[in-house]
Order: sequence, then structure tokens, then C-alpha cells
Amino acid sequence: VRAMGVATTAAALRAHVSVSRVAAAACKRLANQNERLVAEAGAIEAIVAAMQAHPQETGVQKNGCWAMANVCCGTDAAGLARIQRAADAGG
Repeated sequence: VRAMGVATTAAALRAHVSVSRVAAAACKRLANQNERLVAEAGAIEAIVAAMQAHPQETGVQKNGCWAMANVCCGTDAAGLARIQRAADAGG
């Protein structure tokens, strides 16, 4: 997951959301990426799904929160839209 691009990481997270190790690593990778690219890759919903799938996994929760904080930053229209997407996904 460390060497993957944003779209590939988001796809891996969606495909392997039930594997906590993959979910934690993917969320960590996505946390360090451009928020627009993360949103365009559909990762907002994937991150929320991972956090919901692993409520007791510290790594998933920590990295998922970090990723969501980064992707949901901004008070411009795009930032507010990302925040709304996260809320709609259950985040």
C-alpha cells in the first residue's frame, strides 16, 4: 500500500475493507495525499466504511481519523462538499 497511488490505494481499501491491516495501511497512505485527489478517487466513503468495519482496531481508527481530517479540511465550496460527503457516508 505504501507505494500505491491514490486511486489504487482507494481501490485496495474498497476491495479489502474487511482486512484490518490493509485498512489501516490504506487509511495512513490516504491521510498523506491531496484532499481533492482522495475525494475524486472515492476514498471518503471507503475510509468511513473501513472505520465502521473495524471499530475496535486502533490503527484503522487513528489513521482513518487522520485521513478524514485531512480530506475534510477547507471552508471553500469544495471543502464543504467533501465534509458533506463524509457525513452522508456516515462519518
